[in-house]
Parts: sequence; structure tokens; C-alpha cells
Amino acid sequence: MDETADTAEKPSEGKKKESFASDVLTLAGGTTFAQILTIISVPVLTHLYRPEDFGVWALYISITSIISVIACMRYEYSIMLPEYDEDAINLLGLSFLAVLVVSSLTLPIIWYFKESIVDVLNSPQIGDYLWLVSPFVFVNGIFLALSNWNSRTKLFKRLSLSKVSSSVSTTATQIGLGFAEKTSSLGLIAGSLAGQSVSTLILGAQIWRDDRKLIGKSLSWRKIYEGFKRYNKFPLIDTWSALMNTVSWQLPAFILAAFFEPAIVGFYSLGFRLLQLPMNLIGGSISQVFFQRASRALSEGTLPSLVENVFRILVIVGMFPILILTIVGSDVFTVIFGKAWAEAGVYTQILGLWAFVWFISSPLSTIYLVVEEQHFGFQYNFFNLTTRLVSLTIGGMLGSARMALILFSISGIFVYGYLCLKMMFYSGVKTSRALKIVFSNFILFVPAGSVLVALKIAEINQILLVVFSGLIICIYYLYILKTDPQAKKIKSELRN
Repeated sequence: MDETADTAEKPSEGKKKESFASDVLTLAGGTTFAQILTIISVPVLTHLYRPEDFGVWALYISITSIISVIACMRYEYSIMLPEYDEDAINLLGLSFLAVLVVSSLTLPIIWYFKESIVDVLNSPQIGDYLWLVSPFVFVNGIFLALSNWNSRTKLFKRLSLSKVSSSVSTTATQIGLGFAEKTSSLGLIAGSLAGQSVSTLILGAQIWRDDRKLIGKSLSWRKIYEGFKRYNKFPLIDTWSALMNTVSWQLPAFILAAFFEPAIVGFYSLGFRLLQLPMNLIGGSISQVFFQRASRALSEGTLPSLVENVFRILVIVGMFPILILTIVGSDVFTVIFGKAWAEAGVYTQILGLWAFVWFISSPLSTIYLVVEEQHFGFQYNFFNLTTRLVSLTIGGMLGSARMALILFSISGIFVYGYLCLKMMFYSGVKTSRALKIVFSNFILFVPAGSVLVALKIAEINQILLVVFSGLIICIYYLYILKTDPQAKKIKSELRN
């Protein structure tokens, strides 16, 4: 540490202390608006664009997601770890340099392998849009770095605003181009790029407005180089771990494209996208806040209680609606989007249980970064990638997209279940405590689930079934808010 360390400002100094719940709900507020806008726009988009267009868009997002996860060479996660902001600023600068290098190399590499990519993905249309991969990687990489700096400073309203701006820009561009031009994937892809660009500019402008003095006085090539060496486990080990994790996430789109027609990829894309909505609404916000709090809780000795409380929140929020969707998914899609999209609803039913296990484990997965166990991350993600590849390939060889997703879901339940238990072990939470939380909340679902299954067997009108399912979910959350001690505590904190 240099001579200025004694006078350097720590992250928490001079800033208002907020509760975990308050920070999560600040982020969730923006996410809620963004998700509502997405839900409203989807029926419009499904009438403007064909399933094939959604399939090409899904492939584009898959390619950009894989490259974007290593855009900062994972140095963005090191921003949260130093004690002093001056050191973290130089890690932010290091992340920007990494983004510049990676995005610059992306265009010539992708262009050189263009024909191979088109052949492997069995999608000639994607070749027309590969040149847009590099700018998306650059913008997304900058956003990742800024987002982690913002989480460190705990000014989560900035992120909330950026989520809203991204959703508005994406939706407006996609719908506008859908009406203006002949149907093609370009409108969906251009909307994604526009939304990410606007959110990055807005977040960057706010950070520069508030932190430019700190940035100006703290940045130095020497400190950047010191950060490059100090946190070299991130590019050397965690980069490969993150790359495998992202590839495993995009495998369904790639494998389905290789074995089946683009429409199947479109069905999967829409089904998975809507399945993610409740997950991203709370899970993404919890994950963003949790990483910052876990970094501090480890040094303060409060990590076990933090992890157990967050795990319980995740189970309470996620289990009930996901299990409901597992029963009535095809009915929901038929009622909202029409019979042409019913297959997408079936895919959500197949993936429902896996989505819940992923939801409760994913926000906690940053624990291995907090305790600097990057080797576990590498081993886990290799195993995850392998099981997904085998499952999807078997289904593809059998000629059944549904079977591919069933095997994918089953393997995912076991793999993410293991991840969740391992994170509990690292944080010092007993497995029995976690299982008790899951079981007690499952008991709450059984009566409602039994009624819905009976109504399905009785072949009740689909519209009535969907409306009834929505009412049950609302009643459940009202019950939780009124009776659950943790929910009452959160309400009390917000009132205060």
C-alpha cells in the first residue's frame, strides 16, 4: 500500500448506510419496470417477428454473451475486493484496457471464421449480423466494469435507472424497426445493441459526474500494473471458468440450432426469456447487492447469517411461482401469445424445476470469488459444461427437442443443487438448515399445486386456469408479507 493509504477513503465512509433489503428493492424497482415493459412488449414482438427471427436473435445473443463474459478478463470482479477506493479505481481502469483489447480482437477473428460459424450453427442468416458482435462486446464490457464499481459505491439507484433506460431503448427500437421494415432479425438485434449502449452511457455519465475527482487523482499506470499482478487469478483461472459457464448457458441455442430448424431455437428463446423474468426481477438484484455485502461480511465474520437469510429470501420468492408455471406453462403461452407459441410454453414446463434450483444458487455463486477459491469455479463449470453438452447432444441425436431439454433440466437440477450446497459449505451454513428452508416452503405450495393439477385434469377453460393461477400467486405473496417474520422486518426497515 502506498503512502496515501492512511488517508484514503474507504468505500463505506461518507455514505449513507442502507439495509440489504433496501438496496435490493432499489435495484428491483428499476428491474420491475423493465420486466413489466418486456412482458407488455412480448405479445407485440411475437406478432411482428417470426419464431425464426427469434432463433437468429438468440444465436446472436449467445455469441455476444460468450465473448462479453471475458471482455474485462474478469478483472471487473476484483473491483469489489480492495479496502480502499483508490485501488479499486485502478482496477476499473485495468478492466477498461482489457475491454479495449478483447473487443478489438473480436472483429477480425469472427470475420475470419465467419463461414465456419454459419456452418456449425446451421443458420445462414446469422452471417449477416456477425459484424455487430464486436461493438456489442465493447459496450457490454464497459457496462460490466462500471456496474461493479457502482456496486462497490452502493449507489444502486444508478443501476436501477440504467435498467429502465435499457429496457425502454431496446423495446422501442425493436418495435419501431418491426413496424418500419420487412420482418427480419435485424430489428431484434439492433434493439439489444441500442438498449445496452444507452444504459452504458447513462451509467457512465452518472459515475463520471460524481466520481471524476477521485478517478482523476487515483489513476496511475503503476497502480494498474500492481492490480494486474495482484489479481492475476481472475484472468488466468476465473476467465476460463466464466467462459465455460457462459458457453454452457448458450449450449441449448447452439445444439438446438445444429439439430433442428430455427423455429425450435425461437421457441426455446422465448420460453427461456420469460422464464427468466421472475428470476431477474429479484434474483439479479439480490446477486448484485450480495456480492458487495459478502465481501464485507467475510472480514466481519457475519457471512453465515448473511448467506442463510439471502437463501431463505430466494426460496420464498422463487419457489411458488416457478412451480405454478411448471404446471400451467403451456396454457399461459397459448392464452397470451396464441397457439403458434404453445411449444414455447411446454419448454418452460420442462425447465421449471431446473430454473428454481438455478435461481436459489446463482446469486450465491459469487461466494467462491469472495473466498478466492477460483479453482472450484473452474472445476464446477467444466463439469456443468460437460453434462449439458452430453444431455443436449443425446436429445439431438434422438431427434427430439423436448427430450434434449428434459435431459438438460435433469442434469441441471443435480449440478446446481451441488453448487448451492458447496456455497453453503464455504460460507459455514449447515446443509440441514438449507434443506429445512426448502421443505417448509414446498409444503406451502402443495395445496395450490394440487388444485391446479385437478383443474388441468378436468380440462377447465385455459383463460380461467391462467387467471386463477395468477390469483393464487398474488394470494401467496400477500400471505408471506403478512405472516413471515423476515418479510415483516423488511417492511419495517423500508418504512423507517
